[in-house]
Amino acid sequence: MSIATSFIGELKQEAAITRKLLERVPMDKRDWKPHEKSMSIGRLATHIAETIHWISVILGPDQFDFAANPAPVRHVAADNAELINILETNLEKAIQSLSAATEADFEKDWIIMRGEQEIMRSKKKVAIRAWGISHQVHHRGQLSVFLRLLDVPVPGIYGPSADER
Repeated sequence: MSIATSFIGELKQEAAITRKLLERVPMDKRDWKPHEKSMSIGRLATHIAETIHWISVILGPDQFDFAANPAPVRHVAADNAELINILETNLEKAIQSLSAATEADFEKDWIIMRGEQEIMRSKKKVAIRAWGISHQVHHRGQLSVFLRLLDVPVPGIYGPSADER
């Protein structure tokens, strides 16, 4: 099985889990946060829907410079339908980028810069795992706690949750 095929299968599986969580986010409470240092639940949910865009970025140029690419406006989706649309759009782009990649592309270095400072260097296949998949999984864990704190039933992620027994 090719690296691209493996990543695509995993992305589709993880997107199905992410979709279940995003559908339950109470967007009427999108400004709620459990702590002043936390993201709001609306921003966190939007960020989760956005994270897999990194896969297309990683499979593009071999270097990304944060100094040359200022942080985008921290958008908050208006509703659950927009959350799902952001997720599906980024998933489709990631699958297209993965499908177009060669095995050699995954072995190339991807370098993160901030101006002249090198922040990180890794193989593209490692960066895809970290920035495109694990990043989303990490924030989904946060979101499941936010949902629990708001007494929203948490869907099963890798098996049934306490709310689905």
